Amino acid sequence: MKKFKLLALPVLALLLFASCSTVRVAADYDREADFQMYRSYAFYKTGIDKAQISDLDKKRILKAIDTEMMAKGFVKSQDPDILISIFTSEKERVDVYNNLGWGWGPGWGWGWGPGWGYWSPWMWGGPGWGGNSVSTRTEGSLYIDLIDASTKELVWQGKGEGTLASYKDIAKKEARIREFVSEIMQQYPPGTLANN
Repeated sequence: MKKFKLLALPVLALLLFASCSTVRVAADYDREADFQMYRSYAFYKTGIDKAQISDLDKKRILKAIDTEMMAKGFVKSQDPDILISIFTSEKERVDVYNNLGWGWGPGWGWGWGPGWGYWSPWMWGGPGWGGNSVSTRTEGSLYIDLIDASTKELVWQGKGEGTLASYKDIAKKEARIREFVSEIMQQYPPGTLANN
């Protein structure tokens, strides 16, 4: 039993980390649009300029979209079939945990203290019974809009939501942006296996 408890902590931490790193995606589209006729694209500068993120992050997002579009067989063009725009938003998410009972971590009820053999109401310095712990995290949304270049009408919109960390490591930040874009673009075109 003690071995199970010792192994449970790393597994729990891994599950929490994995749940924080996922991107939740959704897509909507015009059912009357003929997605087979779209073969070329360009970025819609007017829409992209309105996105309220740094110019460096815009470049990272557009580069990731370029990669995904080319992988789908699209060609960048001065006379495109589709215009691509982006929109971003972020919000603070507040999680409140009721600390009644046994668990792991600061402020979690009672548990095994140092020595792993006796009850301790101050596991890692947290309070015993009662009290809440509150954590906040930033959740971001990235919308990718595909606009028919001839009609100027939105034909497809993909959305990705996920936790954003304040990455000090630029490589990690770029990887997270690529993950967002890749997960969203798996939904295009409508009717692919990713949508089922």
